[in-house]
Amino acid sequence: MNKTNLYKGCLEPIILKLLGDNGRMYGYEITQRVKELTVDELKITEGALYPLLHRLESEGILEIEMESIGNRVRKYYSLTKAGKKQKSKALAELEQFKNTLQLLLNPKLA
Repeated sequence: MNKTNLYKGCLEPIILKLLGDNGRMYGYEITQRVKELTVDELKITEGALYPLLHRLESEGILEIEMESIGNRVRKYYSLTKAGKKQKSKALAELEQFKNTLQLLLNPKLA
């Protein structure tokens, strides 16, 4: 099994957590922070990241702030009020999923 498939359902909580912890971030910064925190175990591709960011923006979970950096415009993403609520919900769901997997993988520890 490709472990990348295991991470796909976790991308939204990961991004919401990072934005909650850091206030605002741009796309490349998100990918690099994930690589750093996971010691290169998880690498989020642009093809996975940007559609998710766009969806979360359209749902009112994220807001965008444009900033000129030299001759480039950079999009910074941050959580809205609804996004902060969604982050808490998503992290709770991820924690429950982790606990359920723990029941299956190590039933003696449960």
